[in-house]
Amino acid sequence: MSTHNVIIVLGLLGQFPLAGIAWQLIHHLAGLQRLGFEVYYVEDTGTAPYDPRVKSLVYDCTYSLQVIADALRRLGLEDAWAYRDGRTGQWHGLSQNRVQDLFARALCAINLCGASNPATLTFRPTGKLLYLETDPVLNQVRLDQGDTVTLQFLAGHDAHVTYGENLGEADCPIPLSHFAWQKTRPPVAVELWPFCSGQASSRFTTVTTWHNRGKDLCFRGETYYWSKHLNFLPLADLPRRTSQELELATEVDEEAVRSEFQRNGWVLTDPLTVSRDIGVYHEYICTSRGEFTASKDVVVRTRSGWFSDRSVCYLAAGKPVVTQDTGFSKFIPTGHGLFAFSTPEEALAALETINRDYCAHARAAREIAQEYFDAAKVLAKMLRDVGIA
Repeated sequence: MSTHNVIIVLGLLGQFPLAGIAWQLIHHLAGLQRLGFEVYYVEDTGTAPYDPRVKSLVYDCTYSLQVIADALRRLGLEDAWAYRDGRTGQWHGLSQNRVQDLFARALCAINLCGASNPATLTFRPTGKLLYLETDPVLNQVRLDQGDTVTLQFLAGHDAHVTYGENLGEADCPIPLSHFAWQKTRPPVAVELWPFCSGQASSRFTTVTTWHNRGKDLCFRGETYYWSKHLNFLPLADLPRRTSQELELATEVDEEAVRSEFQRNGWVLTDPLTVSRDIGVYHEYICTSRGEFTASKDVVVRTRSGWFSDRSVCYLAAGKPVVTQDTGFSKFIPTGHGLFAFSTPEEALAALETINRDYCAHARAAREIAQEYFDAAKVLAKMLRDVGIA
């Protein structure tokens, strides 16, 4: 069997067995499949898994294995994955010997989200090890500030790719340094998201984390926040200003803020009810009218060019997306099917525009997914850019 046809994706689905992470992985695997590669999923993080049923880290990886198997089965890859239990060292799915053979034959291994530390990987690929960064800015700032841990981690890779499509540009303060960074965007396997415009509910929705903690950063005199809640707060009274129903599947941990949003007409839904199951997550998106969401402060104020791998799911299903501009509007057309806003007034105008001709915007959303985020197109370009294919 040819060495030049095997690609391994390293990920963290077992560590965080949630639907959004599952679909992110599925889209990468599906795109590589369409390009003709023999693809495998390997998880070798050494980290205890999170179990959403008990909202805690656990020692037992049984639930994580079930989620991995469910995700891979959707692509006919039920026999093409391996998970190493960090506590016992035991391999599940493919055997350790089989994994070793795959790493010896692989054209490359894609370290999705930087899931694995190159220094602690059980096996090193004979081909390139590619770092695929889905949350930009933090690593770039740490490199600029001389953080040796970040430098050593990234230096363990042979190629470096980021979702920060506008990093290093004149209108973005975040530099690209130390490595030959390439830029990409989130892929979506459009064929896995049937056009669902006729099944729309009355609500624009999103699934998100309200308040992220621990990754805020200071850069050249500015503090940037690794959280969306600050950008949702100015939108609190939006339902009072539009007839469009708005729903957030998120956990607002401040009671006063939660009460304020509910008084203003937001529908707040338990996020784990949606994100614990791959199929439920898919149905939630497919039966929404569209997506309405804010973005993290750190990607908005830096104009990073980041785009959400959840939003591409909505687009693929023919669901118009109204999202906060991160600079992505330089690269992706907006105003028809996809809208970028910077103020509450722009957000309201986008909702009104969509609802004046919903079917046309639903078709446009699907077309944007096909043209700009199609998994095979996105991943083929990424591989070319790093000299792999």
